[in-house]
Amino acid sequence: MNGWWKNAVGYQIYPRSFRDANHDGIGDLQGIIEKLPYLQSLGIDFIWLNPVYASPNVDNGYDISDYQDIHPDFGTMADFAELLEKAHAAGIKIIMDLVVNHTSDQHPWFLEAKKGKDNPYRDYYLWADATENKMPNAWQSFFGGSTWTYDENSGQAYFHVFAPEQPDLNWKNPQVREEICRMIRWWLDLGIDGFRLDAISHIQKEPWDFKISDNPWAPFMNVAGIEVYMQELKEIFDAYPIMTVGEASGVSSKKAVHWTKEDGYLNMIFELEHNVREGQPGAERLNLLGFKKVLSRWQKDLGSNGWNALYVENHDNPRIASILGDESPKSAKAIATMYMLLKGTPFIYQGQEIGMTNFAFESMEQVDAQDSHNLYRLLLDSGASPEEALRNVTHWTRDHSRTPLQWDGGMFGGFSELLPWMAVNSNTAQVNIFDQEKDEQSVLNHYKELIQLRKEQPFFADSAFELILKNHPQVFAYLRKTDTKQVLVLTNISRKPCRIDLPTRVANKNWRMLSTNAEQATVEKRIWMQPYDAWVFEAIG
Repeated sequence: MNGWWKNAVGYQIYPRSFRDANHDGIGDLQGIIEKLPYLQSLGIDFIWLNPVYASPNVDNGYDISDYQDIHPDFGTMADFAELLEKAHAAGIKIIMDLVVNHTSDQHPWFLEAKKGKDNPYRDYYLWADATENKMPNAWQSFFGGSTWTYDENSGQAYFHVFAPEQPDLNWKNPQVREEICRMIRWWLDLGIDGFRLDAISHIQKEPWDFKISDNPWAPFMNVAGIEVYMQELKEIFDAYPIMTVGEASGVSSKKAVHWTKEDGYLNMIFELEHNVREGQPGAERLNLLGFKKVLSRWQKDLGSNGWNALYVENHDNPRIASILGDESPKSAKAIATMYMLLKGTPFIYQGQEIGMTNFAFESMEQVDAQDSHNLYRLLLDSGASPEEALRNVTHWTRDHSRTPLQWDGGMFGGFSELLPWMAVNSNTAQVNIFDQEKDEQSVLNHYKELIQLRKEQPFFADSAFELILKNHPQVFAYLRKTDTKQVLVLTNISRKPCRIDLPTRVANKNWRMLSTNAEQATVEKRIWMQPYDAWVFEAIG
């Protein structure tokens, strides 16, 4: 298996918010082309592009109406071909989102399927007899409400694990799989470098009479039988020198070995466990101890057999500088140091590399995400005041990560020349790429340094991981090691100073510093760490 991705660093682009080149307030493919030199200077190897396909945009492009066309907001297939060519010329690969659990309800297949039970496309989706008041079962969707939507024309309901506008495909139908496989090959033959497989662990469902005990999503989470479909996909992927990463909720760290080992279905998967929250709704933060324990378990379980995809931010999560850091440049650098040197392929989400922060939402009108609006209505219905509901919903909304990228300190952050589709964070004058490129001590330059460190030392791809100080509530510390080399990573991911007592076998070695976001330091048995100190040492001698 071609393993180029093991020593690579990825960069996730949410196109709508990256860069608007045609001045309509929406990011586009030409905006990405314009900024390829920036991505090249950052040192990344590949882009994961969130969906740019034709879509009614009920779920920000994850409801696809044509798999082989580009949404006019983003440009044309000619623009995409130009992006691919110019990215490749710059040494940057392109990974596309593959959304095949469901389509849009505006996809031609579903428009045909709705015409009646005898339509040849009916069996492309999942239907069951129902009445307006009695659905086939009581399963709940990820977006709230039933997984079923009634169709009065046929006296049946169709199934969807996300929004009603996103009907699930029937993977049991060989014709559906043939269509999907043909489409996948079409993109790969075009020259793209791989896929991030959206919601892939949901493509197999339990029988409709399956009884839920504790996990409401158990009937469509990594259900037995999925391996047949994953094996079919793998056979296509193996024919190309590409990278695949799955969004695979319900796949445990133990089961992930089977998914990501040398002859597994995919090269790596995103685990969804490590965002361990603590605190009251509206004031939650990440709990470092829980976060560290989950990441460490994945490091251990996938040690020499599987492969990790490393991330702390994406288009579905709030900004890490706000929920784990204190929004200071120092805390953003500490978090970068902590995760970028783990074993696996690191992904950087746009804006993370400059320490972008959460947005101060003042009303629900500023919120775009459908699931946030659903939750807001549920909170109001349950008796919350509008202020309380707004605070609870917007504190953790995915829209924090979707505000426009802050290129400079101008009115619209250099993202656009006119009012963007979503408001720009008011701190763009203090947190932006233009200023950070010139500041040697910036978060951006710290990311560049860490990327360079990984590039220069293939050791970080190959070496083992060992957690130390595993129960320390503030410190994430670990060794990366081979028989001939050791690197020590020490990070205080907290707003308070703390003391650490290193194991004697670690303290007794001679160490030289490779990277820091603070003062120079030396390794001793007992060390005091200031808030968000981050140090990387290499053993010498």
